[in-house]
Amino acid sequence: MAHSHPFVEIPGPSLAISPLPQGSQLEVSDGAHFDIVIVGSGAGGGTLARHLAASGLKVLVLERGDWLPQEPQNWDAEEVFQKGRYVSKDTWFDKHNKPFQPGSHYFVGGATKMYGAAHFRLRQQDFEELIHFDGISPAWPLRYSDFEPFYQRAEEMYHVHGQRGEDPTEPPCQAPYPHPPIAHEPRIQKLVDDLRSAGLHPFHAPTGVMLDEANMAFSRCRKCNCCDGFPCLVHAKSDADVLGMRPALAANNVSLLTRAHVSRLVTDASGRTVKAVQLERDGQPIRVSGDVIVVSCGAANSARLLLMSANDQHPKGLANGSDQVGRNYMYHNSKAMVALAHEPNTTVFQKTITINDWYLGDADFDYPMGNIQMTGKTNGTIMKGYAPLETFLMPGWSMDKIAEHALDFWISSEDLPAADNRVTVNQEGQITLNYTPNNQTAAKRLYGRLTGLLDQLYLKNHLVER
Repeated sequence: MAHSHPFVEIPGPSLAISPLPQGSQLEVSDGAHFDIVIVGSGAGGGTLARHLAASGLKVLVLERGDWLPQEPQNWDAEEVFQKGRYVSKDTWFDKHNKPFQPGSHYFVGGATKMYGAAHFRLRQQDFEELIHFDGISPAWPLRYSDFEPFYQRAEEMYHVHGQRGEDPTEPPCQAPYPHPPIAHEPRIQKLVDDLRSAGLHPFHAPTGVMLDEANMAFSRCRKCNCCDGFPCLVHAKSDADVLGMRPALAANNVSLLTRAHVSRLVTDASGRTVKAVQLERDGQPIRVSGDVIVVSCGAANSARLLLMSANDQHPKGLANGSDQVGRNYMYHNSKAMVALAHEPNTTVFQKTITINDWYLGDADFDYPMGNIQMTGKTNGTIMKGYAPLETFLMPGWSMDKIAEHALDFWISSEDLPAADNRVTVNQEGQITLNYTPNNQTAAKRLYGRLTGLLDQLYLKNHLVER
């Protein structure tokens, strides 16, 4: 598709937060037809909708949730991290049939409403066969070079700040980042200097925010401490709502239907073409048809939709003659860690450093280990949200005191595709996520590299899991 269609020019967004266009919310009648129907308004669906806005095609986006409200609770750590105000009420089941609440966010913009605004490109090696300690990550049918022009356009669309040439694993890029790197605050700059003295290559984290540090009086982003894991109250985070759906809806050919819970895809009589989408909105069944149907509702829910769309021609679910739909679910091996220092950390916007020196391995471990980056600055309320049982008896002031001296890291290693790590559904559509972690040795090695590094730097024995 990338080679058969020209790029559609995407106009730059206005920095003014304007009301939604008239008619952006349709009352879709049963049987309505569109050129393209997109299921999901997140990173995939919201981006595609904006790309198609200038095409003239009649586009409908279906979103299971609603608009995330702008309200004081957006930046309330207790509401967000302890009460789970913006987490879905879904119940899924694990491999032991134990119910759990997934960290899903059903809003216009999807999970990008809550993400940390990190915009990393995969490396060239990630698209090729890559040997890990626990097995092989198979090659993609396409290569990095096929995706590079689209990475560039995504960085432009999502206002990504960064600096080329700092990361030793950086793949070829056709142009600089569209915006300058975000400046480190003094405590983080000291950490950068210390890391470089230790022989590492820390680099500015590629970050999607609407920030103008040269003209802060006119910058929408304020570099606050409520970015990573929070929805942005002032719409300054580059999410698929603010920079995807809202600009798309300014075109009169793009429409959005919220609270639209899609239950199945409907094929033609031959079973070879999906022609319609069956959904329920506020208790009312609706069917809409489209020349092209795009499924973009997350890894688990996209698999669920295909499996729930089984019919006589496709008894195992759509596109599932291979029995691969829902299999090889991958999740990463990730941990949030806190390094405690004697000196206080007064940083506000902390998530500006990344380390990839061990991304593909080192001289002592010739396998990929992964990525280390900062998280948003933690506080006692956030810590209690992450570990409620472990911190139950600790008063809030003591957690805040710990957080005042914390440097907060996120370490992430790859897991590998495994056929038994899979999404399945029952007849009612409830998801079971059968998942067993793998490639744990690489994750432990990366953790060991970080602890050894911090031992050198003055933080000996002060790294704890958050």
